[in-house]
Amino acid sequence: MRIFRIFGLLYVQVLVGIVLGVTLGALDPHLGASLKPIGDGFIRLIKMIVAPVIFCTVAAGMAHMGDLKKFGRLGGKTLLYFEVVSTFALLVGLVVGEVLKPGQGFNIDLASLDPSVATSYLSKAHDTELAGILLGIIPDTFVGAFAEGNLLQVVLLAILFGMACARLGTIGTQVTAGIDMVAQVFFRILSFVVRLAPVGAFAAMAFTVGKYGVGALVHLGALVGTFYLTAILFVTVVLGLIARFSGFSLFKFLRYIREELLIVLGASSSEASLPQLMMKLQSLGVSRGVTGVVVPAGYSFNLDGTNIYMTLATLFLAQATNTHLDIGQLGGLLLIAMITSKGASGVTGAGFITLAATLAVVPQIPITALAVLVGVDRFMSECRALTNFVGNGVAAIVVAGWEGELDRDKLKSELDRGYQGGLLAPAVDLPHNKAAD
Repeated sequence: MRIFRIFGLLYVQVLVGIVLGVTLGALDPHLGASLKPIGDGFIRLIKMIVAPVIFCTVAAGMAHMGDLKKFGRLGGKTLLYFEVVSTFALLVGLVVGEVLKPGQGFNIDLASLDPSVATSYLSKAHDTELAGILLGIIPDTFVGAFAEGNLLQVVLLAILFGMACARLGTIGTQVTAGIDMVAQVFFRILSFVVRLAPVGAFAAMAFTVGKYGVGALVHLGALVGTFYLTAILFVTVVLGLIARFSGFSLFKFLRYIREELLIVLGASSSEASLPQLMMKLQSLGVSRGVTGVVVPAGYSFNLDGTNIYMTLATLFLAQATNTHLDIGQLGGLLLIAMITSKGASGVTGAGFITLAATLAVVPQIPITALAVLVGVDRFMSECRALTNFVGNGVAAIVVAGWEGELDRDKLKSELDRGYQGGLLAPAVDLPHNKAAD
């Protein structure tokens, strides 16, 4: 009976799906690659729920918060944290790339590469300029933000909607209560969709291994291994120290969100578990207002894994093409990456697009060298997504602690107990938060 209970756990089912997917992709690459529509279908189902979940969470949180000054302070602290930590992630990738030199001796023959690969990604990278990023926050229409699934646009609309409710007295209170009830419906839909995670993870991993094969990993093993090692060290050391100074254990937090981590691994997209992360953060004692602002904003402004990848991969290509970069050029690369990294999102492949945008403004490195990374980018996408996901979860807890919007007793008891499973549901506001509102 115990074995049936174990396999009844969602994270165990997802893990089994990942193993079976890798096995199928390795044994029958053609069949594995043909399963891509199933994996894509699962991600689409999740993305279908993300925008309304974020809108309901942020709008209700802002309505309960009600204080524009309080929101401004929250936004300022959030952006400060994002900028410091994400810049540090860029530096970590830069330092590791310079010390370990994973591309040294590769001696890429640029004439043998297909230049159309770089061109196809560059065509998608035009919005990673600062002006494009800022304008991209504003939707063309109210419903357009939901139709396109643009998280920052949805957050902006939700903030405006929530603030308006906070200033409408009784009517605003009634509307907010209605939003909470609508949120319950979307969370119930989410609970149905999440049960398909093992199938989605199986199909996505079968496609990845079947399409690109383990041979690509062997061919570029130095880069892949260096990136995974750097990401693991960043999470355990940097984020671990941040968590420790903030009064909680990173490893207990990782255990608490283990289901979501496996879903992200299988889907190769941190967006696949965004709603679940928001709910678990609330169950840990983080207020709805902080959760609703920090987590969605982090998907564009706090992508630690993507930042590490950008500087490390850029240096790899420079070394592999025997392109020397002096201190001034490395500094310029860092400044450029600080801007282009803000154009990424939690969607699979966004890290590669921002890398293309970075190389486009670093003329010393041939843009055609991007073709070398195509075969292994999907494998590194999984690591980027996991690192981004953990980084945004830690950020929400840290910022909530700064703002006094964290129930520390609940955080400790929940992390000590560990998540026990069951359907996710919206957490209610913390008692001390209501008093503060």
